[in-house]
Amino acid sequence: MSFSFGAPPRPRRPNLTPMIDVVFLLLVFFMLASRFGSDMVVPLTLAGTGGTYAGPPRLVDIHPDALSLNGVAVDGANIAGRLAPLMSSDADMVVLRARDGADLQRVIAVMERLEAAGFSRLVLVE
Repeated sequence: MSFSFGAPPRPRRPNLTPMIDVVFLLLVFFMLASRFGSDMVVPLTLAGTGGTYAGPPRLVDIHPDALSLNGVAVDGANIAGRLAPLMSSDADMVVLRARDGADLQRVIAVMERLEAAGFSRLVLVE
């Protein structure tokens, strides 16, 4: 007696669709959960909450390609030297104002330059 089960079935190829779905879900999860850059904290004093202002005016206008101190154009590398005679102490306020579409990176660069020169109280106004 001989049993015949018919022709052997063709071997099936594995279905990779569920595995690809899982890989894409993991990719999306890790992209959303990761940080792509380091956060930078900029210490600012908001106008009106920084105490009283004393001394001569110290208004630095930040333009996209130039700086001015109290309305007079000044070289970016020399801004700290021009501010020093107007300061009675390092705790005096320096008022910064972005003008003519100056971008945030430009404002941050000027703030870093002033902080490196020892000016610790920077006030940003509109």
